[in-house]
Amino acid sequence: MTARNSQPDSSTANPPPAPELVFDYRAREQFFGFHARGERFACIVTHRRAGKTVACIQALQRAALTCPRVRPRFAYLSPFLKQSKTVAWDYLRGAIAPLIEMGARVRQSELRVDYPNGGQVRLYGADNPDALRGIYLDGVVLDEYADMDARVWAEIIRPALADRAGWAVFIGTPKGRNAFFALWRRAQSEANWFSLMLKASGTGLIPTGELELARRDLTEEQYAQEFECSFEAAVVGAYYGKLMARAEEERRVARVPYDPAAPVWISWDLGMRDATAIWFVQAIGREICIIDYYEGRGVDLDHYVRELLQKPYVYAGHIVPHDAQAKELGTGKSRLEVLEQLGLKTITLAPMHRIEDGINAVRVFLPKCWFDAGKCARGIDALNSTAPRSMRRALTPPASRCSSRIRCTTGPRTRRIRSAISRSRSMPGRRARASTAASSMRSRAWCNFGECHLDEPRTRSAPSPACGGGTLGHRPS
Repeated sequence: MTARNSQPDSSTANPPPAPELVFDYRAREQFFGFHARGERFACIVTHRRAGKTVACIQALQRAALTCPRVRPRFAYLSPFLKQSKTVAWDYLRGAIAPLIEMGARVRQSELRVDYPNGGQVRLYGADNPDALRGIYLDGVVLDEYADMDARVWAEIIRPALADRAGWAVFIGTPKGRNAFFALWRRAQSEANWFSLMLKASGTGLIPTGELELARRDLTEEQYAQEFECSFEAAVVGAYYGKLMARAEEERRVARVPYDPAAPVWISWDLGMRDATAIWFVQAIGREICIIDYYEGRGVDLDHYVRELLQKPYVYAGHIVPHDAQAKELGTGKSRLEVLEQLGLKTITLAPMHRIEDGINAVRVFLPKCWFDAGKCARGIDALNSTAPRSMRRALTPPASRCSSRIRCTTGPRTRRIRSAISRSRSMPGRRARASTAASSMRSRAWCNFGECHLDEPRTRSAPSPACGGGTLGHRPS
């Protein structure tokens, strides 16, 4: 961007015109659509080194110079303040350099630039979200949003845009099916959202030879994530990422309808400070149909019981964690006793087991499972991202590890598939007609962040051609 001064005619007494701003930033053609967009919100998913940060810094500066509001304020936000300075500060200083002679100022200590019209662009970090409270914003760029705590947007940034109808741009590279993935899906389906995905194989920004070298140095999943913008690539270190990817390839993540002829087993993961997760499972032959999933936090047990009763399922029983029998100091009752008082019947306590045994058991169990893609979407995302504690710590968004008013958490507990498939050789009444295989199987499987237990069935019967009365088509071999 440069400033061009028109030379006044010396023979006239008119004052010289205001300097004319000439934007000499040359955008890459891949970002033409982004700069010309009219939507209020945008989600941009790009491969590494595509130039998204430069494009967004230029968009912030142009907005700060042309915004008609009084004292316009714009922000660039990345997971760490230090990261914002390292990644974007030099770009911002370079963009404003031609405007210094027109009165623009650089505030190094505050990582802020001030423009002659009163506009400002400032860099922030999501590791200190309290610094953002109380401000207003006319526009914001959230860089590497996949590494941020999603509540920074919901609880701080979004309210700051409200009174001035400010805009927001989310940019980054995929890191599994997290909040950034949810925004990407939203941007593709909702009005007033702009979406853009740039894959290295399609942009031509990185030479083919360099991509081939990168492909050799990275794993298949890493390359797909970093250069081909794949949200489906397994999260590095995830226990079940590849198994869930195979389930997608085999189309075992699809529409799995409820079969009224088979009872539904309920698997609970009772959270305290984190989420409570509930899986709904039916056994059809040797196939395990996971037909529904429910998750909540911050509510009493009677809330979950009401949710169960509102669903049209016939329940065979409930599997709850072994620690559900521990009595709470406040009430003197265990959560198991509370659930029984609320009317739940046939409740089974999951036995304790080694974490390693549980991980291996779930790996054996998952290839038998069919997931309803719509109702189980949140649970599927959790299974895709279940990783060791050390890996989860490394991948946890920094904003969720900071000491701030946003309560620290590593996210909901990944979602125990404690699926009790069958507990006896026969079931009375209509349950006995559910499935010969279901009544003969004596297996239980459950997982809690990869912790699970599986007793292999003593007998096996021929698989049904498809789950749910043949509605899914042929089962993949």
